[in-house]
Amino acid sequence: MGLEHFSYAIALGFSAFGSATGVNVAGMAAIGAWKKCFVQNRPAPFLLVAFVGAPLSQTIYGMILMNGILAAQNTDPLAKLAAGILGGAAIGFSAYFQGRIGACAADALAETGKGFGNYIMAIGIIETVALFVMVFLLGTLK
Repeated sequence: MGLEHFSYAIALGFSAFGSATGVNVAGMAAIGAWKKCFVQNRPAPFLLVAFVGAPLSQTIYGMILMNGILAAQNTDPLAKLAAGILGGAAIGFSAYFQGRIGACAADALAETGKGFGNYIMAIGIIETVALFVMVFLLGTLK
């Protein structure tokens, strides 16, 4: 069994690792933001959960890429390996940085109570990177 057989696991693994780290970063920031609200006797915005959960979708993109790699019958094994490593890493980094954006958004929303739509747009833009990587790599696999 060649290394290319692990390409599908790598795609999912790197994507999930990025999701986990992104959720970690945003989650810690949300907890800190809620704590500030509680200390100041202000309502803690439940909407911060949206920022925490946003990086999870990249695990789904990694799974879709994994399935595409598995289904690619006539693709060069090196191309499958490259798609798994580079695609999984790009999707994972997107999730991690989405978590960082979510962390900043959680702090800002808890402090001001304003700007939720703007923060979601920023989170959506970095999510687009993962979508592009997934779609473009699926297009290269045959």
